[in-house]
This record gives sequence, C-alpha cells and structure tokens, in this order.
Amino acid sequence: MKGFRTFLLRGNVVELAVGIVVGAAFTALVSGFVKAFLTPIVGLMSGASGDYSRKAFTVSGVTFPYGAFIDATISFVIVASVIYFLVILPMNRMQERFFPKAAAAPMRECPECLTPIPQAARRCSACTAEVQQTPSENGAGHRMPSQR
Repeated sequence: MKGFRTFLLRGNVVELAVGIVVGAAFTALVSGFVKAFLTPIVGLMSGASGDYSRKAFTVSGVTFPYGAFIDATISFVIVASVIYFLVILPMNRMQERFFPKAAAAPMRECPECLTPIPQAARRCSACTAEVQQTPSENGAGHRMPSQR
C-alpha cells in the first residue's frame, strides 16, 4: 500500500488528473458555446431554420446526422486552436527563452561515404573509416615554443 500511495501522491499523477478534469470541463464549455451560438449562426448562413445540429438525411432507412458532425467539428477546431495558441505557443517561447539550444558542432563529410560527421571526429560513425583531422584541429597552425 505504501508504494501505491507514493505513486498516487507523486506530482505528475496529480497534475495529470487535474489537467484531465479541467480539459473535460473546458471541452463541455466549448461544446455548449458551439451548440448555443455557432450552430444557429451556421444554420442561418446556410438557410436552414432552427437547430442546425439536428439536421440529418436518410438513406434506405438509415439516418445520418450530419449536423451533429458539424457541431463536433467546430468544437474540435475551437478546442485545438485554444490549446495551440494559449498552451503550445507560449510553452515553446518559454523553452526557447530559458533553454536556448546549444550551437551545433561544426560538421564535415566523411571522405569515404560522404556522411556528415563532427569536425573533430577521428572515425566515421557510418562506415567506421578513419578520418584525418584538418590542420586547424591537430594544432599545425600553432607553434610550440622551443625548449632550451
């Protein structure tokens, strides 16, 4: 029981549960908004009178409620837009600001297989061929002071 209690009281489990409850409440709110305001507007624009979400057609005795599908589509687009613009974009900006990406190591091509490898590599990671370092890497440009 102690392990189970520890699992339940971990921060990420509780945060996930709260997120699901808030997400469900938000989805219900958006669905209510769509049914109360947007679906009637779509109905007015398309020339239908009354509740557009109840529109359907029947083929061989089977009813296809396309109005309910349009309601669900509008709700999905609104929820996805809110999540993207109010959660994803701000989180990406915050990560870029507080956790900037390190500059990538300079690359060169392996002379054997032409795979990009780091400039300081001694072997190619793809073909395992030995690669010689460039003069700037092995210190040829620097002269050591002569010892007396």
